[in-house]
This record gives sequence, C-alpha cells and structure tokens, in this order.
Amino acid sequence: MAKTITTISSLCLLIFILSGCIHLAGRTSDGIVLIEDFETDSYGNWTTEGDAFGESPTEEDMVGVLGSRIAASINGSGVGTLTSPVFIIERNAIYLLVGAIEINGPPQKIGIELLVDGDVVRTTTPCRYHAMFWESWDVAELKGKKARIRIVDKDFRRPAFIFVDHIIQSNVPAKRPLLERTIAVTKPVLNFPLKTGAARHYIELVVDGKQIRAMDVELATGNDIDYWVVTDLNPWLGKELLMRTRQHPLGNAHVLARISVEDGIRDADGLYREVLRPQFHYSPKRGWISDTNGLIYYDGEFHLYYQHNPYGWDHSRNDYNKTWGHAVSTDLVHWKELAGAIHPDHLGTIYSGSAVLDKDNSAGFQKGKEKPIVAFYTSAGGRSPWSVDKKFSQSIAYSNNRGRTFTPYKGNPVLPNIEYINRDPKVIWHEPTGKWIMVLHFHERAMAFFTSDDLKSWEKQSEFETPYLIDCPELFQLAVDGDKHNKKWIIYGGSGAYYVGDFDGKEFKPETGITKYNHGDCFYASQTFSNVPKGRRVQMAWGVIPMEGMPFNQQLLFPVELTLHTTDEGLRMFAYPVKEIESIYVKEYVWTGIKLKPGQNIISGVKGELFDIDAEFETGIPDEFGFFINDFSVKYNVEKNQLSCEDSVAKLKPIDGKIRLRILVDRVSIEIFANDGRIYMPIRAIPESDERTLEVFTKAGNIKISSLKIRELKSIWK
Repeated sequence: MAKTITTISSLCLLIFILSGCIHLAGRTSDGIVLIEDFETDSYGNWTTEGDAFGESPTEEDMVGVLGSRIAASINGSGVGTLTSPVFIIERNAIYLLVGAIEINGPPQKIGIELLVDGDVVRTTTPCRYHAMFWESWDVAELKGKKARIRIVDKDFRRPAFIFVDHIIQSNVPAKRPLLERTIAVTKPVLNFPLKTGAARHYIELVVDGKQIRAMDVELATGNDIDYWVVTDLNPWLGKELLMRTRQHPLGNAHVLARISVEDGIRDADGLYREVLRPQFHYSPKRGWISDTNGLIYYDGEFHLYYQHNPYGWDHSRNDYNKTWGHAVSTDLVHWKELAGAIHPDHLGTIYSGSAVLDKDNSAGFQKGKEKPIVAFYTSAGGRSPWSVDKKFSQSIAYSNNRGRTFTPYKGNPVLPNIEYINRDPKVIWHEPTGKWIMVLHFHERAMAFFTSDDLKSWEKQSEFETPYLIDCPELFQLAVDGDKHNKKWIIYGGSGAYYVGDFDGKEFKPETGITKYNHGDCFYASQTFSNVPKGRRVQMAWGVIPMEGMPFNQQLLFPVELTLHTTDEGLRMFAYPVKEIESIYVKEYVWTGIKLKPGQNIISGVKGELFDIDAEFETGIPDEFGFFINDFSVKYNVEKNQLSCEDSVAKLKPIDGKIRLRILVDRVSIEIFANDGRIYMPIRAIPESDERTLEVFTKAGNIKISSLKIRELKSIWK
C-alpha cells in the first residue's frame, strides 16, 4: 500500500502548500498520498536488480531536490532497476520528481515505468537535465488497481544517470490547470516574492498576445518572503501584462497574487551591505552570476555582460533563466548594474558568448551616430519549455544605444546546430585577413574556427582538437616581453589553461603544450575585453564562491591585466591587478628593511577587512613565511619552492633571492599574485567568524622584508 502522509518521517516532503510554508500533517487538504520520498537510509521494500542504484538512497545536491536523499543510479556502478512494492492507485494523477545527467548526449534506456498486472501502462523518460522536475501520469482510469513503479537505468555509458525523488498521488490533474493574471504596467520593474525551497513555477509573460519573457521562480505564497527578484518592463510601460503558469501539484491556485510592479526592487534597503557582499568585486543585486560574457570597451565605458539567473540563488532548473546581465564602468572598479541585456526566447536560453564593435557597419545594423555593438551568444535550444524543440545554435543581437538594449537579429540563428552541443562563440576581428573570426567550442572535443565578412554568414575553416580546452573559448594576441613586433596568439577555455601559438586567420598551431594558468580554487569562465585603448588585455573571470543565505550568489574576480613573458620554463602568461585599483585606496601602511622574528607580528595594528597587500621577502634562514589572513594562511615554503593557500599549491622559484606577493583581500575571497603575476591564485575565503585578523609571520628563523605596503580599501558600493 502507498504510505499516506501521517508519520513524522514524511515531514521530509519539503513542499510549500497553500501558506507557502513547509506543511504536512496527516493527509493534506488536497488528499495527497505519498508513495515514496526516499528519506530513509535504505530502500526498504523496494527491489533492486543489477547494481545501478546501489544499496540505499543517496544525498545529491541538485537544483530542485526535496529533503536530503534521492534514488540515484549515480549511486551504483552499472545498470539495473529499482522497483517499488505494490500500492493502490487512489488518485487521478501520479507525480514524480525526476532528474537526469547527460554529459555526452541524452541518456538512453533510462526512465520510469508504471506497472499494472505486470504490464507497463505509463512511462516517463527524462528530457530535462541537471535539476529535478515534476513529471506526471494521468491514472484516473486505473483507480483502485494495484501497481508498482520501476525506475530503470540500462544506459551503459557513463556519466548518464537518472534521479528520482518524491513520488506522490494527487487529484491535481496530470495536465496541470493554467493560472493567469493580468496587471497594468504602470511602473517599470516587476517584482516576484521569493522563498528558498518553495514550489518552483515557470511563469510566462505576454504583452499584446506575444510572449516576451519567461522565468522559473521559487514563489512565496505567504508573508514569509526571503527577498524579491525582478525583471525590467520599461519597454512595455503603459501596456497590459498577462502572467501565466501551471498549478504546482502541491501548490495553491493563487501564486501569482503577490507579484507586483514597482519603481525598483522591493525591500532593498540593505542592498550592498549584506554580510557576504563582496565590497570591491562585482556581484549582482539579485540572483546567480557566473561566466563573463561580451566584455567590450566603447567610448569611455567598459561593458560587463555576464551569465545571470536574475530570479534565484542557483543557476536555475535546466538553465531556464540563463540571461545576459549587464553592468558598466568607467574605471574597471566601480560598476553600475543596468537592466538585463539579452533574455531567453523561442530559440533557447542565453548561454555565453562575446561582443564586438562593428566600426565599419559590416553587418548593416547601424542606425544613428553610435557604432553598433554586436553580441554573439549560444541559444541553448531545448533547455526551456519555450524552446522545447530547438537545438543548440549561435545567435546575434545588436545595440545602437551604447550597449543598453539589444535587438535579436531576425535571421537567427546565424550558425545552426553542428554537433550535439556547440557553444560559447568568441568573435574577434583579424586584421591581416580582413575577416571576422569565430571560435566555437565543440562539446568536450575541439575548438572550431569560422570566418565571416558580415557577422551573419559563417564558413568553417578548421578545428583544433584538444581535451584540455572545455567551453568558454578565448583567442587573442600578446606581445612577448612587451615587444610589439613579436606577438604570439593565446587560446584558452573555461579553466584558463592555455596554449601559446600562431594563428593565420584560419588555423591555430600550438607552439607550446597546455599550460596551467589559475592555481586557485575559485576561477572559471574568464574573458578579456575587446577594443580596450592602448592594446591592454584586461581579463575578468567568474569567482566560484557559494554565498549561502544571500539574495545573490557568486562573484566576479577582480580585473587583471595579462602580459606574456619569457621564463626559465618557456613563454608564460602573467596576470596582475589593473592599476585602477588605486582609486579605492584610503589608507596606506609602509614598512621597509624589516627583520621579522618568529612570533613577531609587525602589522597587528592594521585593522579592517579590505586590503591590497604588496610585500617583498628575501628568502634565507626561515623554512616558511607569509601571511595569516582571517582564517586562511598564505605561505611560502623555502625548501620546497612552494606557494600555498589552504589546499591550493604552486611551484614558485625566488627571483634574485626574493619572493614578491601581492594579495587582494575582500570579504569572501583572497587573490594572490606572486612574483609580479607569474603565479595567479584566487581563493575562496569566507571567514568562519566575524573577527578579522591580519598577521605577517616567519617560522624557524628571522626573515628580511625588503618592503611591505598595506593599502586599506574602500567599498565600491559607497
């Protein structure tokens, strides 16, 4: 028999019902019947065959998981099935929370089956990935019958897995009722009340009969609201806006009632003062941030576009909400967040890409005096209900108002699907051939090169096959040791690991092996700005730092200038903070020619939480020296020639008997630049306590500090 929701253990069904709070006591008012929630340390009376599902439910951190455990074929080592005990079908619908992973193509031979009298009468095959989604069966005609549920994974490929969480019976129809609400757009910002863990609703916005936006939101239905998330409605001021969604299997029918139009974000009094808010690294007002996209300089402004889920703390189910966020700066330090630039549409959600300034109007998009900024991005087809039948393809959009708003090209996609997943177009102008160049990632296999005269029509030229460059390609030139007459090409992927070589406009030829760039634990998906004056190559990257309990999540790393130098190991790319950081210096402490003894801390009087530290040590007697910063140690081991911070380690040789460390300290990160940028080590560094400490130390001997400068920094948000 199915278990009804009557026991304490069933309280693990974390669903917001009616009030928007966790609520389960006996049968609910909707008569929900729980078949299984997998919240125990064994499968109980469920039967396993093969070894796909292991011996017990597992803990899995996926978007949309309820409670702490799920049934997962990732738990085992092969293929097999997991079959429930017999239960009676008592309601009109069965709902299942289902997820899957598809790394090397869609999973095959995985799914869930409903068995009646030994026959398969209903099936579900996952078609949405990397998160949990409610699937449903209409079983009204089967009420009163005995049944079993069988979870199947017979896909021998790895990784390709299925996940199943709560299975319930409900009288909410399997084709969930449509909920609608119409409001007048009298103010420019639409606010959604968010409650972490609440039922997720996919909401479509319609104006004049045309869908304009879609978003997936954990909607609060009561007064227990964590924070508000927003979307910009300026283009539709004065219009009527239709909001529509489907009733959640365990949610209420009034979930749209609290959504409102406002002049800005509701309850934003504490904005930029949150306890984990980075104070000189960029983070958005609300939501998830990740890859840097479309970085470009134009007429006095640096444009920072980035992967953004504006509507929640995570990256969103199946990337439903992937959007290009937007901020501008005149100095690479102080940023002003603007409205989102490019939003999901019928071709897909908006993945990473790049932007160029079309100075000669080769695409014909220019209207007015401003030069058009043209953005290139992956339309991730099939990642959202709006694009359910589409595949990954490459699209463009253009702006004639200094990058503030973009118009998608009517001829999109400009490059249709080529392989299963091809993504993240990086576009540059190649002066020697007079062509536009696109570098495109082919799923975990190669970087492909295309050329174009007009940014619309693209011709494939070659592929650079390598297992080391995964997604987010970047391609640019750097002068060797500052010699403008001797330049080399750099190509890298998401991790920053790079090749140095030659590029003739059609083919990249490496002259080095793969070289590690980032030695820390929070770097990914970087990009460099195009069109920067004086040929500077400025990079920004995603700082992968989870920020629990905040209305935002993750940050970007501080902008660095890239240069190429000859070293004893060959050509190496250096990274160093942009000089514009000096604009936020407020106080400077200076020491020179200091002999530091073990146990002595000459900087004990320095107080604060935001610093730019610049130190030069003369290696000698001590076996280890460095800094203690809050709960973290930055240290150099003389015998091993090794720089480390927590678990991150890099080899580093002294130069003329000296080690130089530059360290940027923000609330949740430490960025280390050793020997003028030879080693770049960004670190995830959330202190465990509120106490802030700073110490310079030496062990087993005195050390001479040639120079030490500590600059206290001010917040960029004040």
